[in-house]
Amino acid sequence: FFCIFFKNFVFLRMSRKVIFKTYNQEQLSLLPPSYDDLVPANHPVRIVNTIIDHVDISALEKSYKGGGTSSYHPRMLLKVIIYAYLRNLYSSRKIEQALQENIHFMWLSGQSKPDHNTINDFRGKRLKGHFKKIFHQVVLLLVEQGVISLKDIFVDGTKIEANANRYTFVWGKSIKTSKERIKKQLKELWSYVEKVYKDEQHIPNTPDFEAIDADKVAATIHQINDALKGKDIDKKVKQKLNYAKKNWPTNMAKYEKQEAILKERNSYSKTDNDATFMRMKDDHMQNGQLKPAYNVQASTNNQYLTNYTLAQTTADTTTLKDHVNDHIENYDQTPETLTADAGYGSEENYTDLEDKNITAFVKYNYFHKEQLDKKRGKINPFHANELYYSKETDTYYCPMGQGMTNIGSYKKKTKNGFEQEIHRYQAQNCLGCSLRSLCHKSKYNRIIERNYNLIRLKSQAKRLLTSEKGIAKRKQRCWDVEAVFGNIKQNMNFKRFMLRGIDKVNVEIGLIAMAHNLKKYSLAI
Repeated sequence: FFCIFFKNFVFLRMSRKVIFKTYNQEQLSLLPPSYDDLVPANHPVRIVNTIIDHVDISALEKSYKGGGTSSYHPRMLLKVIIYAYLRNLYSSRKIEQALQENIHFMWLSGQSKPDHNTINDFRGKRLKGHFKKIFHQVVLLLVEQGVISLKDIFVDGTKIEANANRYTFVWGKSIKTSKERIKKQLKELWSYVEKVYKDEQHIPNTPDFEAIDADKVAATIHQINDALKGKDIDKKVKQKLNYAKKNWPTNMAKYEKQEAILKERNSYSKTDNDATFMRMKDDHMQNGQLKPAYNVQASTNNQYLTNYTLAQTTADTTTLKDHVNDHIENYDQTPETLTADAGYGSEENYTDLEDKNITAFVKYNYFHKEQLDKKRGKINPFHANELYYSKETDTYYCPMGQGMTNIGSYKKKTKNGFEQEIHRYQAQNCLGCSLRSLCHKSKYNRIIERNYNLIRLKSQAKRLLTSEKGIAKRKQRCWDVEAVFGNIKQNMNFKRFMLRGIDKVNVEIGLIAMAHNLKKYSLAI
């Protein structure tokens, strides 16, 4: 029975006819299909189209001059570029290709096919000075829909590599060293002049070697040359003077131009003068990378980017004030709370946030160490923070009970020009103290310095950070702002800018921010 069943099954399988779906490339349709029918209703391209249609771009439109041939509409180009960044397409040539091959790009552009030059010019030139206002309009649309809030922001920074050669750079210290070398050699040449004239009554006037520039170097060399004219001088000195006359004024002019580009920075790239060399995070081989980059500062809420700024400094500390001011200027409102990591915990930042009435959940250096030491019971009794202080006598007391009296105060300024007041206290006699080796290593009596304003601000920050709300904010910061950077660098694969110059890079990071927000919004609805 089993053999008969198996034979019949095999016979039926062999006799079954295979049927393929109709395939005819020359088949004509009675009604041609519409591109709109081919794009799903909830597709991200429709989100981009709808939102950009509600944005005011009149300022961008006014930047076009009349006359000549017709131009592609800026709203169409804006939609195409934003959607391209949403789809991880950053090359203008790849965007051009997508406009000819991808049905979503064809629908979005209305079958317009601008070439890569038009796309790149629009992105790099037309959008400069206009895109950030467009970005803020989109953020306000999200605020109106209740998706995000501008009252509670999380701030952090990340470094993104610039589109620049990492091997052609200029260092500020190198310029300073070269200028000092020229100044030193000029002084040596003038010392030789004084040696030649030591037996004569008339000695030429000594040049000013302190503030030298290209013109002064040329004038000094000319003065030295005139003083030695007709004299029997050393052959090597003559060769050096000829070399100086030919090269040093030119070199000084070059150094002055480089210093004008540097401004307050320590370095810049020759292929992108606005890019600064920064220590990037270690690669997969645990090698620290020094590359030309920009420091991107970002504010987020609910994992949406609410604001972004670019900094040319490696440290985040000096960027917060300008970043918050940019937020207030563009939205005409001040955030109520701000959460950031220890990279922003400075006296200047705490003071600025306090003046703006912003509740600052901002950590300071050694905050976590303080909490860990307190938990483990490892408190250093010799630390200045642990010494007993008497307000009545303005005196600190060391663990041995010796008074440390106020010996004066001084003021100092930070790089940003912020003034700090430091008070100094000194012990009367540390000689012979049995605890001296544990207390300090100075040869003299111990001196401590106290910044009372910073102590007050740190105490206030500590109270906020250790509160129930502060703990929740610290936890949320990790998955709010840092998750955005992870999405941009890993999921969107944006690790290096395509454009050069801080103005163009500012547009590009704005496009990335817009693409991130719209992609997240399209997934949420």
